[in-house]
Amino acid sequence: METPATPPEGYLNSLRILGDGLLASVQDRFELFTVEFQEEKLRLIQSFIWISAAVFTGMMAITFASLSLVYIFWESARLAVLVGLTIVYAGGFTAIVVAFKRYVSRQPNPFSATLHELGEDRACIRTRN
Repeated sequence: METPATPPEGYLNSLRILGDGLLASVQDRFELFTVEFQEEKLRLIQSFIWISAAVFTGMMAITFASLSLVYIFWESARLAVLVGLTIVYAGGFTAIVVAFKRYVSRQPNPFSATLHELGEDRACIRTRN
């Protein structure tokens, strides 16, 4: 009597290889995502520190400059100096807002490399069908 031949492990082996490849791809994408997440977090912290320092020093300079000018012109042109300072500060504020909007618009999209790789993966899967 012949012993039945064991079924070939082709399908099972192919599924294992496919599963391993899929998990490796997911792991690569997740590692890329974590690296990009760390970069975004660092950029956010650096931006916060720079903005805080700029706001603090700017407010101190504006306060003391304004007080000095108002003190110098207290008797002769107190109202004109206050109106002039208000116009200057409003113009400076507007310039800062415009510059900040430009800065934000020039920044790369968060996680763009991860999204690009996922798009390439999808395109690769579509072309194989």
